[in-house]
Amino acid sequence: MHALIVVSHPDPQSLTHAVAQAFAEGVRAPGRHTAELADIAAEGFQPAFNPADRATFFRKAAAPPDVLREQERIDRAGALVLVYPVYWWSFPGQLKGWIDRVFSNGWAYSETPEGQIEKRLRRLAVHLIGIGGAGEGTYARHGYGTALRTQIDHGIFDYCGAQVATSRVLHGTDSASAASHIATARELGRGAFAEHAVDGVRA
Repeated sequence: MHALIVVSHPDPQSLTHAVAQAFAEGVRAPGRHTAELADIAAEGFQPAFNPADRATFFRKAAAPPDVLREQERIDRAGALVLVYPVYWWSFPGQLKGWIDRVFSNGWAYSETPEGQIEKRLRRLAVHLIGIGGAGEGTYARHGYGTALRTQIDHGIFDYCGAQVATSRVLHGTDSASAASHIATARELGRGAFAEHAVDGVRA
């Protein structure tokens, strides 16, 4: 099977990139799976929702070519992996814009004539890995972990029918934490296609 790993960080030497690379190594380790790293910052993906995207939303036009390219990459994958730093308790702006534009009406979901939402990404497994500068206690004290799961796991992926198999925030960016995060990401990658995977562990 194939995993598309989308990484959102402007510095290729960042911990975020190292975690994404480690996840890819884990996916490839059994020798049965493949992984593609999509560095949307280096690729220059334009995140701003624009008039062409609005026309797509209202089903008046096909998605723009750059959006179609991203959708085709996801269509080739059995798993979508998002690796990102937590900025202001959410995705970085570019990754949020990638979701805004790529997860379009008519592709990720659609509305039936009866007003029901048709979830079109039920086949897709999703792995979410955030890198958090604040400690786990801070997240727990203020409910940030729950907020992230509500707005991302449920608000985006459940809406489209995709199954969130991993949803993690890796806390800390010091050298000891970084080494631990890289090891964790590699292990999560190894379990990315495990049957009934939850948080990268076979149920």
